[in-house]
Amino acid sequence: LTRFFMTIPEAARLVLLAGAYATGGDVFVLHMGEPQKIIDIAHRMITLSGLKVKDPVTGEGDIEVKVTGLRPGEKLYEELLIDDDSLLPTPHAKILRAQEGMLSQIEVASMLRELQNAITDADTARLRRLIATRVEGYHVQGVTAG
Repeated sequence: LTRFFMTIPEAARLVLLAGAYATGGDVFVLHMGEPQKIIDIAHRMITLSGLKVKDPVTGEGDIEVKVTGLRPGEKLYEELLIDDDSLLPTPHAKILRAQEGMLSQIEVASMLRELQNAITDADTARLRRLIATRVEGYHVQGVTAG
């Protein structure tokens, strides 16, 4: 398993700085470095505490590290949901601004009317088409936009 890690003070500082860069409706991505293997972090924490990881063969060591597997819904690794190509720099190297597509108020109102009509009519095919055409990046096999 791999995860991104950041200290609470660093995360708080970056979030406050991102707020200062905001112009309204911005989406920011904080650069958190490279993902780390959780097993490596566990071993480092044990070693930095002045203890030793228990060897499963010899039984020597202080603390046993046990891999229990994934919990329901847990992924092996984290991934960003925003494409790197849509990220723009800000004055801070660890704060990136996402270039996201936006709908106008009229487009949102129209989409909500279409959504309500599909729900009222219990028209699942129309609802699926609406989602396929209006939600960027959403694709279902057999559903075509248009």
